[in-house]
Amino acid sequence: MKKYIFVSIALFISITSALAQEWETDFAKAKQVALDKKKVIVLVFQGSDWCAPCIRLDREIWSTESFQAYAKSNYVMLQADFPRRKQNALPEALAEANAKLADEYNKNGVFPFVVVMNHKG
Repeated sequence: MKKYIFVSIALFISITSALAQEWETDFAKAKQVALDKKKVIVLVFQGSDWCAPCIRLDREIWSTESFQAYAKSNYVMLQADFPRRKQNALPEALAEANAKLADEYNKNGVFPFVVVMNHKG
């Protein structure tokens, strides 16, 4: 019985990992991948732990199998997250990088906010 439980858990984890959206968090890396693979960058500003429309967008679009399959072939998905809860705090360097992206591409602080750009930004 324990063997079946273990196999079920391992299978669940592998399926979940395979379907998970591949988000970049480094703008420079996203630009390089977009250039190398001739894809566009989809930059998503979100508040993952407080913004209800952001959470809904993630659940109903970004996390769907059909979008993930399409995105994998066509986009470099770049996430700029702005969580508010202490337990979800980002590393300081990432928070600063996201703030710089917001200064450039989301000056009004709208959430969710999606920007589509080429490899040059």
